[in-house]
Amino acid sequence: MVQVFKEFLPNRWHRAIVLFFASLLLSVSIASCSGSSTSATKMAIINTAEVVPPKGIPGQTLNKIMAAGTVRVAVPDDFPPFGSMSPKMTLRGYDIDVANEIAKGLKVNLELIPAIGNYRVPFLQTNRADLVISSLGKNKDRAKIIDFSQPYAPFFSGVYGLPESAVKSAEDLKGKTIGVAQGSLEDLELSKLSSETITVKRFANNSLTAAALVSGQVPLIATGNVVAAKITKDNPAQNIEKKYIMKNSPCYVGIRKGDAQLVAKVDAIITAMKQSGKLNELSLKWFNEPLPDLTPPA
Repeated sequence: MVQVFKEFLPNRWHRAIVLFFASLLLSVSIASCSGSSTSATKMAIINTAEVVPPKGIPGQTLNKIMAAGTVRVAVPDDFPPFGSMSPKMTLRGYDIDVANEIAKGLKVNLELIPAIGNYRVPFLQTNRADLVISSLGKNKDRAKIIDFSQPYAPFFSGVYGLPESAVKSAEDLKGKTIGVAQGSLEDLELSKLSSETITVKRFANNSLTAAALVSGQVPLIATGNVVAAKITKDNPAQNIEKKYIMKNSPCYVGIRKGDAQLVAKVDAIITAMKQSGKLNELSLKWFNEPLPDLTPPA
């Protein structure tokens, strides 16, 4: 597996380089080592050279899952903290934990299928997987070919800083200095604000932007929540906190088109996880902050 992501990966829109190199390997095969987070979990070995199986019958996936006693879930293995390989070659991450919880809710075993980037939706369409839980965003094009659950995971651009920086909205940035990775999605969002009242310091990458905040060079930065999770984990004494969300783009479970029963079942499980505090627990575990409002943008 190509380990391009090491320190920081801005967000799903900036993962093109990962997908490029990963696709070179996928042209041969996607291999995974057998391992599990529970005794009821296993990992599948997928060879992309295999003949593509026929599509599942729309609306029958839930019945098929219950009859088989196993749900097959496509998950990331190259995008921490959503999903990555541990030193023991087992999958770990927010999406992996959510997949386990959904399998428990269905009362079936879990089969994890590593799926990188642009292979996620095809695995669902070609019946290689029953669900996709892989930091999947929702857009109009995808909605034409697959169905989605309600949002289950945070994925957003936000403003972060030290507790003494009193910022709760874009209006509070007036007179402030904020750091950002040049050319990033967050840079574009800041560019929409008045340059006369806000001082924006641009850095070459996320690592330098994070270093500027930690060293006190800037009191605030604009970055993705995945990057922020890494910063807060590596610098616990700094008490870095989220000030506000600039652009929200939560993650959804991908489901085969027409599987309304399965959508309803997955939604019910996610709702129960929100009400019980389980999703908040997982957010604290993997993103180092409470679960934010997952209401999608209008």
